Amino acid sequence: MSAELQMLSAELSLNPAQFLGIPVALLGAVFLSFGAQLQHSGVKKVEARSTRKVSGGLDLGQFGALFSRPSWVFGTLMLGAAIVLQLVALSLSPLIVVQPLGAVALVITAVLNSRVSHSKLNRASVIAIIMCVGGVGLFVIIAAFSAVDTPVSDQQLETIASIMGIVLVVFVIAFVLFRKRMKAVAYIVGAGVLYGFVATLAKVVISRLQQGDIEWLTVVCLLGMIAGSAAGAYLIQAAYTLGPPDLVIAGLTVIDPIVAVGIGIVVLGEASQAPPLALVGFVLTGILAILGVFGLAKYHPQSEH
Repeated sequence: MSAELQMLSAELSLNPAQFLGIPVALLGAVFLSFGAQLQHSGVKKVEARSTRKVSGGLDLGQFGALFSRPSWVFGTLMLGAAIVLQLVALSLSPLIVVQPLGAVALVITAVLNSRVSHSKLNRASVIAIIMCVGGVGLFVIIAAFSAVDTPVSDQQLETIASIMGIVLVVFVIAFVLFRKRMKAVAYIVGAGVLYGFVATLAKVVISRLQQGDIEWLTVVCLLGMIAGSAAGAYLIQAAYTLGPPDLVIAGLTVIDPIVAVGIGIVVLGEASQAPPLALVGFVLTGILAILGVFGLAKYHPQSEH
């Protein structure tokens, strides 16, 4: 038995210290789920008291009214705690391992929302949730045996920041042109993509701060994180007006890590030591999880199609 454990340990690419990031990320997922439920409750109360029907996202007045709702404010604080825990986890473990663990929040949020809204999940919704969590869970297992932390060069960082800038511009244009026709899943995809870039930049910034490497590129990354976080936060609140919190969390905890992991694999080379079979596994499990998100958007009893 001891020999088998030694062989397994030799195969794992993460060292014991890096494994500490996993329980920290899981705790962050708990805060994320409760924070999302409270934020959703606050948004719905603002929507109920508004004299104008919410369509195409919240206007500035409605968004400002959220700060007067205790449930929304407390939920925001819990999400802030979740972000801090996520940053700690990113400082301990590779992005490709930590980021997908937020999918645990989907299960917790689904149970919470079902109890709070007295809306029982149908069979199709449960299957979709299993696809999301199962796909991400298998992804993490594969990543734990093949992911490595790699130093990020200035050129790689410039590439990530440039792509994120383009994505921000595209989403602003799309929002202006198609705001009235956007559904919950569109806001969720937008927020997930932006937060995927934010997570990647956060990982890089943390690494550079730990090394004392503070220069203009690090400052640009910090500004990019702030801009992406602010835009993503608005998209999430808009999504709450059109869909249930577990759908929002499903999108964030699947699309966010897939984007972040895609950057980690393509740009940062975190899967450079992964065998071809592992890369196939990344693709298949990612597809499974994404199909789960769209399935939940389509079949959830509280979704607006």
